[in-house]
Amino acid sequence: MDFHKDTSMEMNDGHRIPVVGFGTYAPDTVPKSKCEEAVKVALEVGYRHIDSAYFYNNEEEVGRAIREKIADGTVKREDIFYTGKLWSTFCAPERVQSALEKSLKKLKFDYIDLYIIHTPMALKPGDDLLPVDENGEVIFDNVDLRATWEECASRNSTRLKAGRNVSPRDHLHENAKAMEACKDAGLVKSIGVSNFNRRQLEMILNKPGLKYKPVCNQVECHPYFNQRKLLEFCKSKNIILVAYSALGSHRDEKWVDQSTPLLLEDPVLNGLAKKYNQSPAHVALRYQLQRGVVVLAKSFTRKHIEDNFKVFDFQLTEEDMKAIDSLNQNLRYDPFQKCLAHPEYPFADEY
Repeated sequence: MDFHKDTSMEMNDGHRIPVVGFGTYAPDTVPKSKCEEAVKVALEVGYRHIDSAYFYNNEEEVGRAIREKIADGTVKREDIFYTGKLWSTFCAPERVQSALEKSLKKLKFDYIDLYIIHTPMALKPGDDLLPVDENGEVIFDNVDLRATWEECASRNSTRLKAGRNVSPRDHLHENAKAMEACKDAGLVKSIGVSNFNRRQLEMILNKPGLKYKPVCNQVECHPYFNQRKLLEFCKSKNIILVAYSALGSHRDEKWVDQSTPLLLEDPVLNGLAKKYNQSPAHVALRYQLQRGVVVLAKSFTRKHIEDNFKVFDFQLTEEDMKAIDSLNQNLRYDPFQKCLAHPEYPFADEY
Protein backbone atom coordinates (compact mmCIF):
# COMPACT_ATOMS: atom_id res chain seq x y z
CA MET A 1 0.00 0.00 0.00
CA ASP A 2 1.64 3.25 -1.12
CA PHE A 3 -0.18 6.20 0.42
CA HIS A 4 1.14 9.68 -0.39
CA LYS A 5 3.41 11.00 2.36
CA ASP A 6 1.63 14.36 2.52
CA THR A 7 -1.72 12.71 3.23
CA SER A 8 -0.67 9.75 5.40
CA MET A 9 1.42 9.01 8.49
CA GLU A 10 3.71 6.10 9.24
CA MET A 11 2.62 3.98 12.19
CA ASN A 12 5.02 2.26 14.58
CA ASP A 13 4.72 -1.05 12.66
CA GLY A 14 5.81 0.52 9.36
CA HIS A 15 2.36 0.64 7.74
CA ARG A 16 0.90 4.01 6.76
CA ILE A 17 -2.49 5.43 7.75
CA PRO A 18 -4.27 8.13 5.68
CA VAL A 19 -4.63 11.22 7.88
CA VAL A 20 -8.26 11.88 6.87
CA GLY A 21 -10.67 8.99 7.29
CA PHE A 22 -14.35 8.60 6.54
CA GLY A 23 -16.45 7.69 9.59
CA THR A 24 -19.53 5.52 9.13
CA TYR A 25 -21.34 5.50 12.49
CA ALA A 26 -24.97 6.60 12.35
CA PRO A 27 -27.88 6.46 14.82
CA ASP A 28 -30.36 3.61 14.38
CA THR A 29 -32.82 6.08 12.82
CA VAL A 30 -30.58 6.44 9.73
CA PRO A 31 -31.20 3.75 7.08
CA LYS A 32 -28.15 1.52 6.44
CA SER A 33 -28.55 2.19 2.72
CA LYS A 34 -27.54 5.82 3.33
CA CYS A 35 -24.27 4.66 4.83
CA GLU A 36 -23.63 2.41 1.84
CA GLU A 37 -24.19 5.25 -0.62
CA ALA A 38 -22.06 7.62 1.47
CA VAL A 39 -19.09 5.23 1.44
CA LYS A 40 -19.29 5.01 -2.35
CA VAL A 41 -19.34 8.80 -2.60
CA ALA A 42 -16.40 9.06 -0.20
CA LEU A 43 -14.32 6.69 -2.33
CA GLU A 44 -15.23 8.63 -5.47
CA VAL A 45 -14.18 11.88 -3.78
CA GLY A 46 -10.80 10.46 -2.79
CA TYR A 47 -11.09 9.08 0.74
CA ARG A 48 -9.07 5.88 1.15
CA HIS A 49 -9.40 5.44 4.93
CA ILE A 50 -12.80 3.99 5.88
CA ASP A 51 -13.66 3.55 9.57
CA SER A 52 -16.39 1.20 10.75
CA ALA A 53 -17.04 -1.29 13.55
CA TYR A 54 -18.94 -4.46 14.40
CA PHE A 55 -20.95 -2.37 16.89
CA TYR A 56 -22.15 -0.02 14.13
CA ASN A 57 -24.04 -2.92 12.55
CA ASN A 58 -23.22 -1.68 9.04
CA GLU A 59 -20.23 -3.78 7.96
CA GLU A 60 -22.22 -5.58 5.28
CA GLU A 61 -23.19 -2.25 3.69
CA VAL A 62 -19.69 -0.77 4.04
CA GLY A 63 -18.10 -3.88 2.56
CA ARG A 64 -20.56 -3.94 -0.33
CA ALA A 65 -19.86 -0.26 -1.11
CA ILE A 66 -16.11 -0.84 -1.14
CA ARG A 67 -16.38 -3.96 -3.29
CA GLU A 68 -18.61 -2.11 -5.77
CA LYS A 69 -16.03 0.66 -6.12
CA ILE A 70 -13.33 -1.98 -6.60
CA ALA A 71 -15.44 -3.70 -9.26
CA ASP A 72 -16.01 -0.48 -11.24
CA GLY A 73 -12.30 0.39 -11.18
CA THR A 74 -12.47 3.39 -8.81
CA VAL A 75 -10.09 1.74 -6.34
CA LYS A 76 -8.16 -1.46 -5.71
CA ARG A 77 -8.36 -3.32 -2.41
CA GLU A 78 -4.75 -2.38 -1.66
CA ASP A 79 -5.71 1.31 -2.04
CA ILE A 80 -8.16 1.00 0.87
CA PHE A 81 -7.23 1.41 4.53
CA TYR A 82 -10.11 -0.16 6.45
CA THR A 83 -10.42 0.18 10.23
CA GLY A 84 -12.55 -2.35 12.10
CA LYS A 85 -13.13 -2.73 15.84
CA LEU A 86 -13.33 -5.54 18.38
CA TRP A 87 -16.58 -5.01 20.27
CA SER A 88 -16.68 -5.21 24.06
CA THR A 89 -18.64 -8.48 24.26
CA PHE A 90 -15.67 -10.18 22.56
CA CYS A 91 -12.85 -9.00 24.85
CA ALA A 92 -12.20 -12.44 26.35
CA PRO A 93 -9.10 -13.64 24.45
CA GLU A 94 -10.77 -16.82 23.24
CA ARG A 95 -13.51 -14.70 21.58
CA VAL A 96 -11.28 -12.25 19.67
CA GLN A 97 -10.90 -14.53 16.67
CA SER A 98 -14.65 -15.18 16.38
CA ALA A 99 -15.33 -11.43 16.37
CA LEU A 100 -12.77 -10.85 13.66
CA GLU A 101 -14.14 -13.72 11.59
CA LYS A 102 -17.66 -12.29 11.88
CA SER A 103 -16.45 -8.91 10.59
CA LEU A 104 -14.43 -10.44 7.74
CA LYS A 105 -17.47 -12.48 6.70
CA LYS A 106 -19.77 -9.45 6.69
CA LEU A 107 -17.25 -7.32 4.80
CA LYS A 108 -16.25 -10.20 2.47
CA PHE A 109 -12.62 -9.20 2.99
CA ASP A 110 -9.58 -11.44 3.37
CA TYR A 111 -7.97 -9.05 5.84
CA ILE A 112 -8.54 -5.83 7.77
CA ASP A 113 -5.93 -3.06 7.64
CA LEU A 114 -6.37 -1.83 11.21
CA TYR A 115 -8.21 -3.70 13.96
CA ILE A 116 -8.67 -1.93 17.28
CA ILE A 117 -10.15 -2.78 20.68
CA HIS A 118 -13.29 -0.61 20.62
CA THR A 119 -13.33 0.16 24.36
CA PRO A 120 -11.39 -1.07 27.39
CA MET A 121 -14.68 -2.05 29.05
CA ALA A 122 -15.49 -5.74 28.59
CA LEU A 123 -19.19 -6.63 28.55
CA LYS A 124 -20.96 -9.94 29.14
CA PRO A 125 -20.28 -12.27 26.18
CA GLY A 126 -23.26 -13.12 24.03
CA ASP A 127 -25.34 -12.02 21.07
CA ASP A 128 -26.56 -8.75 22.62
CA LEU A 129 -24.33 -5.79 21.79
CA LEU A 130 -25.37 -4.09 25.02
CA PRO A 131 -26.35 -6.86 27.44
CA VAL A 132 -28.57 -5.58 30.25
CA ASP A 133 -30.07 -7.08 33.40
CA GLU A 134 -33.71 -6.99 34.51
CA ASN A 135 -33.21 -3.40 35.72
CA GLY A 136 -31.85 -2.24 32.38
CA GLU A 137 -28.29 -1.94 33.72
CA VAL A 138 -25.44 -2.93 31.41
CA ILE A 139 -23.83 -6.24 32.42
CA PHE A 140 -20.06 -6.02 32.68
CA ASP A 141 -17.43 -8.71 32.26
CA ASN A 142 -14.08 -8.87 34.03
CA VAL A 143 -11.30 -9.32 31.45
CA ASP A 144 -7.63 -8.36 31.79
CA LEU A 145 -6.93 -5.99 28.88
CA ARG A 146 -3.48 -7.50 28.55
CA ALA A 147 -5.06 -10.88 27.84
CA THR A 148 -7.21 -9.34 25.09
CA TRP A 149 -4.03 -8.02 23.51
CA GLU A 150 -1.43 -10.68 23.98
CA GLU A 151 -0.60 -13.77 21.99
CA CYS A 152 -0.15 -16.71 24.35
CA ALA A 153 2.17 -19.66 23.97
CA SER A 154 0.44 -22.61 22.35
CA ARG A 155 0.65 -26.12 21.02
CA ASN A 156 1.39 -24.56 17.64
CA SER A 157 5.15 -24.43 18.31
CA THR A 158 5.11 -28.19 18.94
CA ARG A 159 3.37 -28.80 15.62
CA LEU A 160 5.93 -26.66 13.81
CA LYS A 161 8.81 -28.55 15.44
CA ALA A 162 7.23 -31.80 14.28
CA GLY A 163 7.40 -30.52 10.71
CA ARG A 164 3.64 -30.24 10.21
CA ASN A 165 2.29 -27.51 7.97
CA VAL A 166 0.28 -24.85 9.76
CA SER A 167 -1.97 -22.46 7.84
CA PRO A 168 -2.47 -18.92 9.13
CA ARG A 169 -5.95 -19.79 10.35
CA ASP A 170 -4.67 -22.95 12.05
CA HIS A 171 -2.07 -20.76 13.67
CA LEU A 172 -4.81 -18.48 14.94
CA HIS A 173 -6.92 -21.34 16.26
CA GLU A 174 -3.99 -22.83 18.15
CA ASN A 175 -3.20 -19.57 19.89
CA ALA A 176 -5.14 -17.56 22.45
CA LYS A 177 -6.78 -15.93 19.41
CA ALA A 178 -6.08 -12.49 20.84
CA MET A 179 -5.05 -9.31 18.99
CA GLU A 180 -1.37 -10.12 18.45
CA ALA A 181 -2.25 -13.57 17.07
CA CYS A 182 -4.63 -11.99 14.54
CA LYS A 183 -1.75 -9.89 13.21
CA ASP A 184 0.62 -12.84 13.07
CA ALA A 185 -2.00 -14.79 11.13
CA GLY A 186 -2.15 -12.06 8.46
CA LEU A 187 -5.85 -11.44 9.05
CA VAL A 188 -5.09 -7.89 10.21
CA LYS A 189 -2.14 -5.74 9.22
CA SER A 190 -2.06 -3.41 12.22
CA ILE A 191 -3.58 -3.50 15.70
CA GLY A 192 -4.50 -0.68 18.06
CA VAL A 193 -6.94 0.49 20.70
CA SER A 194 -9.74 2.99 21.18
CA ASN A 195 -11.01 4.97 24.18
CA PHE A 196 -8.01 3.94 26.31
CA ASN A 197 -6.58 6.30 28.91
CA ARG A 198 -2.88 6.63 29.73
CA ARG A 199 -2.99 4.02 32.50
CA GLN A 200 -4.67 1.47 30.24
CA LEU A 201 -2.19 2.12 27.44
CA GLU A 202 0.67 1.63 29.89
CA MET A 203 -0.83 -1.72 30.96
CA ILE A 204 -0.37 -2.92 27.38
CA LEU A 205 2.99 -1.22 26.81
CA ASN A 206 4.49 -2.60 30.03
CA LYS A 207 3.21 -6.15 29.53
CA PRO A 208 6.08 -8.68 29.76
CA GLY A 209 6.67 -10.29 26.39
CA LEU A 210 4.81 -7.59 24.43
CA LYS A 211 5.21 -8.38 20.75
CA TYR A 212 3.44 -5.43 19.10
CA LYS A 213 2.71 -1.97 20.47
CA PRO A 214 -0.70 -0.47 19.68
CA VAL A 215 -0.26 1.65 16.56
CA CYS A 216 -3.04 4.05 17.54
CA ASN A 217 -5.52 5.15 20.16
CA GLN A 218 -8.82 6.33 18.66
CA VAL A 219 -10.55 8.76 21.01
CA GLU A 220 -13.03 11.62 21.07
CA CYS A 221 -11.02 14.73 20.17
CA HIS A 222 -12.05 18.19 18.94
CA PRO A 223 -11.40 21.85 19.83
CA TYR A 224 -13.73 21.66 22.86
CA PHE A 225 -11.88 18.54 24.04
CA ASN A 226 -8.39 18.68 22.60
CA GLN A 227 -6.84 15.79 24.57
CA ARG A 228 -3.53 17.68 24.85
CA LYS A 229 -2.01 15.52 27.59
CA LEU A 230 -3.11 12.23 26.05
CA LEU A 231 -1.78 13.39 22.67
CA GLU A 232 1.60 14.26 24.20
CA PHE A 233 1.77 10.88 25.92
CA CYS A 234 0.84 8.99 22.74
CA LYS A 235 3.45 10.90 20.73
CA SER A 236 6.09 10.03 23.34
CA LYS A 237 5.29 6.33 22.79
CA ASN A 238 5.04 6.59 18.98
CA ILE A 239 1.31 5.88 19.09
CA ILE A 240 -0.91 7.85 16.71
CA LEU A 241 -3.97 9.60 18.11
CA VAL A 242 -7.03 9.18 15.87
CA ALA A 243 -9.85 11.65 16.50
CA TYR A 244 -13.49 10.68 16.33
CA SER A 245 -16.21 13.33 16.78
CA ALA A 246 -13.61 15.68 15.29
CA LEU A 247 -16.42 17.99 14.14
CA GLY A 248 -18.34 17.76 17.39
CA SER A 249 -20.83 14.95 17.71
CA HIS A 250 -23.39 12.84 15.89
CA ARG A 251 -25.71 13.97 18.74
CA ASP A 252 -27.45 10.61 18.97
CA GLU A 253 -29.95 11.09 21.82
CA LYS A 254 -29.10 7.61 23.10
CA TRP A 255 -25.54 8.73 23.95
CA VAL A 256 -25.22 12.53 23.87
CA ASP A 257 -26.62 15.26 26.14
CA GLN A 258 -28.68 17.41 23.76
CA SER A 259 -27.93 20.58 25.73
CA THR A 260 -24.22 20.52 24.85
CA PRO A 261 -23.05 23.35 22.55
CA LEU A 262 -22.60 22.80 18.82
CA LEU A 263 -18.89 22.95 18.03
CA LEU A 264 -19.32 24.19 14.46
CA GLU A 265 -21.29 27.21 15.68
CA ASP A 266 -18.32 28.41 17.75
CA PRO A 267 -17.52 32.07 16.94
CA VAL A 268 -13.73 31.54 16.92
CA LEU A 269 -13.97 28.71 14.41
CA ASN A 270 -16.38 30.73 12.31
CA GLY A 271 -14.10 33.77 12.42
CA LEU A 272 -11.15 31.71 11.22
CA ALA A 273 -13.34 30.12 8.56
CA LYS A 274 -14.06 33.60 7.14
CA LYS A 275 -10.36 34.53 7.34
CA TYR A 276 -9.36 31.54 5.21
CA ASN A 277 -12.51 31.40 3.09
CA GLN A 278 -13.14 27.91 4.43
CA SER A 279 -15.87 26.27 6.51
CA PRO A 280 -15.73 25.88 10.32
CA ALA A 281 -15.46 22.12 9.68
CA HIS A 282 -12.35 22.68 7.54
CA VAL A 283 -10.78 24.72 10.33
CA ALA A 284 -11.56 22.07 12.97
CA LEU A 285 -10.09 19.30 10.79
CA ARG A 286 -7.04 21.32 9.75
CA TYR A 287 -6.32 22.07 13.41
CA GLN A 288 -6.04 18.35 14.14
CA LEU A 289 -3.86 17.58 11.12
CA GLN A 290 -1.37 20.26 12.16
CA ARG A 291 -1.21 18.71 15.64
CA GLY A 292 -0.28 15.34 14.13
CA VAL A 293 -3.71 13.82 14.75
CA VAL A 294 -5.50 11.58 12.24
CA VAL A 295 -9.10 12.73 11.82
CA LEU A 296 -12.33 10.94 11.00
CA ALA A 297 -14.83 13.12 9.14
CA LYS A 298 -18.38 11.91 8.79
CA SER A 299 -21.32 13.02 6.70
CA PHE A 300 -23.95 11.28 4.63
CA THR A 301 -24.49 14.18 2.20
CA ARG A 302 -22.37 14.46 -0.94
CA LYS A 303 -21.53 18.15 -0.55
CA HIS A 304 -20.22 17.76 2.98
CA ILE A 305 -18.34 14.58 2.07
CA GLU A 306 -16.63 16.48 -0.73
CA ASP A 307 -16.01 19.59 1.38
CA ASN A 308 -14.53 17.72 4.35
CA PHE A 309 -11.82 16.27 2.14
CA LYS A 310 -10.56 19.72 1.06
CA VAL A 311 -8.25 20.27 4.03
CA PHE A 312 -4.85 19.98 2.36
CA ASP A 313 -4.70 23.32 0.54
CA PHE A 314 -4.47 25.81 3.43
CA GLN A 315 -2.55 26.14 6.68
CA LEU A 316 -3.41 27.73 10.02
CA THR A 317 -0.88 30.09 11.60
CA GLU A 318 0.67 29.40 14.99
CA GLU A 319 -1.47 32.20 16.40
CA ASP A 320 -4.63 30.62 14.96
CA MET A 321 -3.65 27.24 16.42
CA LYS A 322 -3.29 28.84 19.86
CA ALA A 323 -6.68 30.50 19.50
CA ILE A 324 -8.26 27.11 18.82
CA ASP A 325 -6.28 25.55 21.69
CA SER A 326 -7.91 28.11 23.98
CA LEU A 327 -11.37 26.75 23.12
CA ASN A 328 -10.70 23.58 25.12
CA GLN A 329 -13.25 23.06 27.91
CA ASN A 330 -12.82 19.31 28.45
CA LEU A 331 -16.27 18.79 26.97
CA ARG A 332 -16.77 15.12 26.24
CA TYR A 333 -19.86 14.68 24.09
CA ASP A 334 -20.07 10.94 24.69
CA PRO A 335 -19.01 10.00 28.25
CA PHE A 336 -20.37 6.42 28.05
CA GLN A 337 -22.77 7.15 30.91
CA LYS A 338 -24.17 3.61 30.81
CA CYS A 339 -20.78 2.22 31.88
CA LEU A 340 -19.77 4.66 34.64
CA ALA A 341 -19.55 1.83 37.18
CA HIS A 342 -17.32 -0.39 35.03
CA PRO A 343 -13.98 -1.21 36.75
CA GLU A 344 -12.16 -0.22 33.54
CA TYR A 345 -14.24 2.91 32.87
CA PRO A 346 -11.58 4.99 31.08
CA PHE A 347 -12.77 8.55 31.58
CA ALA A 348 -12.44 8.91 35.35
CA ASP A 349 -8.67 9.40 35.02
CA GLU A 350 -7.34 12.84 34.09
CA TYR A 351 -6.25 11.49 30.69
